Amino acid sequence: MNNNFKIEAIENNFNELFNLSKEELFLKGIVKIVVDEKPGFPCRVTLKDAEIGEEVLLLSFKYHNVNSPYKASGPIFIRKNSKKVNLKINEVPQILFERLQSVRVYDKNGMMIDAKILEGREMEREIKKTFNNTLVSYIQVHNANPGCYNCQVNRVL
Repeated sequence: MNNNFKIEAIENNFNELFNLSKEELFLKGIVKIVVDEKPGFPCRVTLKDAEIGEEVLLLSFKYHNVNSPYKASGPIFIRKNSKKVNLKINEVPQILFERLQSVRVYDKNGMMIDAKILEGREMEREIKKTFNNTLVSYIQVHNANPGCYNCQVNRVL
């Protein structure tokens, strides 16, 4: 069985928001932050932690936009002027190794069929093991403690 995978970051459709005032952002439920520690502000576009002094936005993002009870959105950080990372097949970004992760496993209908918490260093092995199940369509990875969405893992056929 082919257990190859590709981890996908989100597109950066947020750069124009960095030009808004604090008040305008507040009305949209968005906060602009200057990063004051690293790690601590993981960007969902670059799949890297933002650097100290860098501007990020904290906003709500619909990361699981499916027609199922598991439709979901939640807070994410976006770095200013960030470009979507294009990871290689079976490449796991360092950001996932550094944190306790929550892995949520879905079928083709967007229904959760499994979930677990694991140390980030176990990520690659767990992804390949999870894709042994032919019912698995994709996996979503979240930071376990705050519960924030990180990325989606797709099976590569």
